[in-house]
Amino acid sequence: MPSNDNTPRPDRQELTYIPVPFPKAPPKPPRFAVLRERLREGWNRAWDVDGVLYEMWQAVLRAPEDGPRYMAPWIRAVLMVAGVSFVVLMAKAAGEVVLQALHQILTAVPKVQVGVDTSSGVAAVVDQPVRTYIAQHSAGLAVEGSTVYTLWLLTGIVGLVLGYVSRNNGVRAMWTAWGAATVFMVWTTTPEAGRTVAAGLAVLAWTFLSAFALRGLNLRRRVAYPARPATVTVRPEIHVLVLLPAAPGDHNRTDTVHPFQR
Repeated sequence: MPSNDNTPRPDRQELTYIPVPFPKAPPKPPRFAVLRERLREGWNRAWDVDGVLYEMWQAVLRAPEDGPRYMAPWIRAVLMVAGVSFVVLMAKAAGEVVLQALHQILTAVPKVQVGVDTSSGVAAVVDQPVRTYIAQHSAGLAVEGSTVYTLWLLTGIVGLVLGYVSRNNGVRAMWTAWGAATVFMVWTTTPEAGRTVAAGLAVLAWTFLSAFALRGLNLRRRVAYPARPATVTVRPEIHVLVLLPAAPGDHNRTDTVHPFQR
């Protein structure tokens, strides 16, 4: 019976176990190299015959021949956005130039002595109270009283001219508000002894000028008249085109037969 004795004996050779090396995993490519390779593949695929970039480039080349009506929609959208952006930039630049010029004009206005008797005649009845009112109520403003007085004059002139030319309701409303404010300033500033006469003259002057500024204004309500009924003509006879069988030797024969005669 074989023995299971594992004790070493001098007549038995011991086996030496040599460690077996495990296979190493292949090194991973750098992350940016993979990304760069994917981008290159996508770029080449986009420029293929059926690629997106290839189709877009062909649409750009065909745009002069196709014209604005038949060119690609995305090209029209890009052109529209570019045009609108250009118009907005030009309008902004023009607005800044106009505002700067208006600021220079208003600041270069001669120093009007607001609140002082600088006018005479009938016009002084309305002009002097307005100057005095502006001088009393423009002390804490960021602009001077002369600038406010100039703006008041410009508003009246613009409302008068544009109301006569354009007949726009917004301009007419501005003219109406300007006249009411003028009458209020005259009534408030004029001494009590001549307040009524001064306000009356201001109203008369504003009414006279309103004949031009409010030209064509009609306060009557338009009445819509019913439309005239259409005239219908009834004709009882009815003609029907009937094709009769052609007789021998007659290949083109058509007769108009009354339906009740068939």
